Amino acid sequence: MASKQAGIGENPDRGIPWPTTIASLTVGAAFLALWFWLLPPWLGFQVDTSGAAHWRWLAAIPSVLGFAVSLRCIWDFGWTGRGTPAPVVPPKRLVVVGFYRYVRNPMYVGFATGWIGLWVVFGHPDPLAIAAVAAVALGVHLFVVFYEEPTLRKKFGTEYEKYSRNVRRWRPRMQGWNQS
Repeated sequence: MASKQAGIGENPDRGIPWPTTIASLTVGAAFLALWFWLLPPWLGFQVDTSGAAHWRWLAAIPSVLGFAVSLRCIWDFGWTGRGTPAPVVPPKRLVVVGFYRYVRNPMYVGFATGWIGLWVVFGHPDPLAIAAVAAVALGVHLFVVFYEEPTLRKKFGTEYEKYSRNVRRWRPRMQGWNQS
C-alpha cells in the first residue's frame, strides 16, 4: 500500500514527522545543554594531562558514543514516536526502533555512559559528588519504575507489555528485538 503525505486537514499521523522530530531534538538539546552547563563545575571537572593522566582521553570514545546514543534516541522520539522525551509532549507511538530494540531505556544508558566517560577524562571528583550521582541514578531508576513504566503500560497496553517482556530495562540484549 502506498503511503501518502499528510496535507492540511488530514490525519497528522501520516506523512513525514518533521515538526515532532524538530521539537524532540530541541527539547533533547536543551536538556543535554543544561547538564553540560551545570554538571562539570559542580563535579569539579578539571583537565590534567601530566604523566599517565593523558591516557584518560581514551574515555572520550565511550563518552562520545554514549551521548550519540542519547541523541539518536531523541531523534527516534520525534521521528517514530511523534513526540518528545519531555512528559508534557510524550510520544504518540511506542518507540521500539533503533537502540530501543536492545534496551528499554537507551537514552538514560547512553547519557550515563557519556557522563562516566567525561568523569574519567576530567579526573576524579570528591566522594560527596560520587554519592550525589549515585543518589541521582537511584532517583532515575525509581522514576522509570514508578512513573514511566506505569504511564507507558496505561497508554500502550499490551503492546508495551509485550515489549517489556522481551527487552530489559537497563541491560542491553545482544541482538535487537523484532516485534513481529
